[in-house]
Amino acid sequence: MGFTGFGKKARTFDLEAMFEQTRRTAVERSRKTLEAREKEEEMNREKELRRQSEDLEPTSSGSNVARDCSKSSSRDTSSSESEASSESSDDELIGPPLPLKMAEEPVNHMEEDILGPLPPPLGEDVEEDDDDDDDDSEEEENPVQKIPDSHEITLKHGAKTVSALGLDPSGARLVTGGYDYDVKFWDFAGMDASFKAFRSLQPCECHQIKSLQYSNTGDMILVVSGSSQAKVIDRDGFEVMECIKGDQYIVDMANTKGHTAMLHTGSWHPKIKGEFMTCSNDATVRTWEVENPKKQKSVFKPRTMQGKKVIPTTCTYSRDGNLIAAACQNGSIQIWDRNLTVHPKFHYKQAHDPGTDTSCVTFSYDGNVLASRGGDDTLKLWDIRQFNKPLFSASGLPTMFPMTDCCFSPDDKLIVTGTSVQRGCGSGKLVFFERRTFQRVYEIDITDASVVRCLWHPKLNQIMVGTGNGLAKVYYDPNKSQRGAKLCVVKTQRKAKQAETLTQDYIITPHALPMFREPRQRSTRKQLEKDRLDPLKSHKPEPPVAGPGRGGRVGTHGGTLSSYIVKNIALDKTDDSNPREAILRHAKAAEDNPYWVSPAYSKTQPKTMFAQVESDDEEAKNEPEWKKRKI
Repeated sequence: MGFTGFGKKARTFDLEAMFEQTRRTAVERSRKTLEAREKEEEMNREKELRRQSEDLEPTSSGSNVARDCSKSSSRDTSSSESEASSESSDDELIGPPLPLKMAEEPVNHMEEDILGPLPPPLGEDVEEDDDDDDDDSEEEENPVQKIPDSHEITLKHGAKTVSALGLDPSGARLVTGGYDYDVKFWDFAGMDASFKAFRSLQPCECHQIKSLQYSNTGDMILVVSGSSQAKVIDRDGFEVMECIKGDQYIVDMANTKGHTAMLHTGSWHPKIKGEFMTCSNDATVRTWEVENPKKQKSVFKPRTMQGKKVIPTTCTYSRDGNLIAAACQNGSIQIWDRNLTVHPKFHYKQAHDPGTDTSCVTFSYDGNVLASRGGDDTLKLWDIRQFNKPLFSASGLPTMFPMTDCCFSPDDKLIVTGTSVQRGCGSGKLVFFERRTFQRVYEIDITDASVVRCLWHPKLNQIMVGTGNGLAKVYYDPNKSQRGAKLCVVKTQRKAKQAETLTQDYIITPHALPMFREPRQRSTRKQLEKDRLDPLKSHKPEPPVAGPGRGGRVGTHGGTLSSYIVKNIALDKTDDSNPREAILRHAKAAEDNPYWVSPAYSKTQPKTMFAQVESDDEEAKNEPEWKKRKI
């Protein structure tokens, strides 16, 4: 009863001694490394000197070689063994020593006339080896070899287009959104071979999801939908904030607190935590802060060269966060300084065809090049240092979605984009262009639908693709990729537990059978829920009437005398006696003392002047026959 280590003295660490020991170890290792390098350099020098001496020996002392060949066999054997041992130590050759004829061949070739080219000397062989190494290095530097497309997995999002993809900075979770209003979360470390999402929700109700992006810290997700209000949710799908909606009746959009029309896309700031940007059909680009959802931080208003409004279709930050780029419906690309919202720093008015929606603009990792994916089926490359004409342009890339994007490879040597196709008219492709020459170097057939989204994660070295038929595909290479899809592929699919069958005969006691079992005490909650649904058992009494009263019922709070009398006297029905008895209870008193009724009639009734008094017998005689018969 107690802790095993209770009462022992805590172990103390001398940090200075540990640092000193670490320093000494590092010095010793560096000294050994330097010594090894010096030895290698000395050995290389000796090899070069020996090779030079061997090249000079055939020309200077040919007679000495012939004289050495005429010596005794024993001495030749010993000398050949020594030479072989030296050569093996130098060139690390394995096998028997070279024969003497090989040593005489250079002299004979120099003395005799031989048809054909001479064999290359040792120096040329070394040069050929160097050329081969250069070729190998060129093959290794070929960016196409680094494309991770040997394996793929398919994630089933739904039946409609996957219009948004987001991957957190660590590459552990993938989030997908589509035209079916759903946002699904995928955890690579928690999935098995069934590839099922662990959470699905509809953060924007009945609005299509247009853009999803993780923040630079990975703890929040920006959700941009077809509504005018962007949302920020956390990693588990709970809402963090929602942008405010602006006043659509104000002419100057800079005086409103938020967007007033449908959103297009959004982007997080790469350096500042909690800042993001959105663009909308109200012809503005707005920056926001998570801590202040009631008003935007700044407003950028794209304009034409004549000063008219123009709608931005996509926007993004530069890699350092100092520039904001937006592509507009008139085909222009405008770039602002983040701190100056009035006039754009760069403005190219004919980047793409007017009237087409430029679906994506993205900066390279070095921050000097901008790629734009136009609605005119082109992909163009721009140098922001000389923003007067495109560096390269590629056409023949059909697109039918306003969110078809492009991205750079992690090493900045390739540019990737997707193509769209009509239903039943081929397959969508992922097209790779080399950045230096802008040649179409590689293609991947994805599926028989359009390729809408593509994302190349730099840490995982994996490519995520969103398609028009509700699929999200992940391409990877077991040798070139890290984690991500490799974690869930190796896990076997969990099988459903089947009912256990009786493998042998069991003895069942009588009280274990249902007929002998005592009734189990069940919970009354379900019975109460059933009774609540029953209209007879759950008859609710009529609530008291508030106010003056309605429907023939008197209110409980009457303020007048009549309401008080009606409530306390007129509606008093506590008398349960017979109504006939209650009516006739004053009949005897009225006969004895006719005060209320008879005196009144005595004053108002006429007096009989010719009264005939007949006896009862006479009255009976004068009665008609039908009355007599009835009697």
